[in-house]
Amino acid sequence: MERKNATRVTEFILIGFPNPWEIEILLFLTFFIILMATMIGNIIIITLIIIDYRLHSPMYFFLCNLSVIEILATLAVVPKMMQNFLLERKTISFYGCLGQSYFYFLFGTSEYVLLAMISYDRYVAICYPLQYSTIMSGKVCINLVVGSWMSGFFSILVPTVMKLGLPYCGPNVINHFFCDSAPLLHLACADISLVEFIDFLVSLPILLGSLFLTLISYLYIISTILRIPSATGRQKAFSTCASHFTVVTIGYGTSVFIYVRPSQASSMYLNKIASLITTAVTPLLNPIIFTFRNQKVQAVFRNTVNKYISLRKCTG
Repeated sequence: MERKNATRVTEFILIGFPNPWEIEILLFLTFFIILMATMIGNIIIITLIIIDYRLHSPMYFFLCNLSVIEILATLAVVPKMMQNFLLERKTISFYGCLGQSYFYFLFGTSEYVLLAMISYDRYVAICYPLQYSTIMSGKVCINLVVGSWMSGFFSILVPTVMKLGLPYCGPNVINHFFCDSAPLLHLACADISLVEFIDFLVSLPILLGSLFLTLISYLYIISTILRIPSATGRQKAFSTCASHFTVVTIGYGTSVFIYVRPSQASSMYLNKIASLITTAVTPLLNPIIFTFRNQKVQAVFRNTVNKYISLRKCTG
């Protein structure tokens, strides 16, 4: 039942992680370093994949798009969180809050779908190596990436528009460091059951579908690898999937911890820590897990650096 004669909220207060001023400054510096490292790492990956022909393959095309998503997802949350470390009143405007929530879940959903596309790419590469270039053609790869972005865009759009139309008349305090969907929705002074149902209805098929595709792909991948006669061949095949499997485990593991467990007030702090992993730590680790440990990327990186040094010497 909507509460009548109430003033509409124009801003929200983000509690974040309440700490003494000295700790807030330390946290600001820590996340500044994390933000810079995330930006630099992912930009290096994008640049290397674009400029070097040795990385012009479907897998690296997907990883390039994954790095773009990581950059955008980080920028949607971390800079505002850092700003609030330095402010006494940790506020965000009404439309800024809805926008942050929309883009955070848009990029998150797109990333899950893209990870499923990468698992399909690995499935084709290992199970059908001779047909790989035909199945994973340039057109197919572009369609898969566009599909991952569109799935995120449309699945989050309808619930966000519905949240925008809800009355928010106070309180306006969000016990989080960003405008997460559930804490924001429960501040509405109206019946939210329909919005919650629509949110569940449009999100669950995409998330479960991407997880199902990933699991099925890996079942076939593992089955195929175990039939490889040589231990060296099995090890090489496993190494091509280990990075992706690690990222998938971290991503889905934290999401299950946050959104599938029963809601309990006592677990909110743990939920914030888990959200922090997905918004700040994972985008930093993904370039390291996926690419900087990859021998081909390492070779391309060294070659690019050597070319740059030689060019500087020639022009200097």
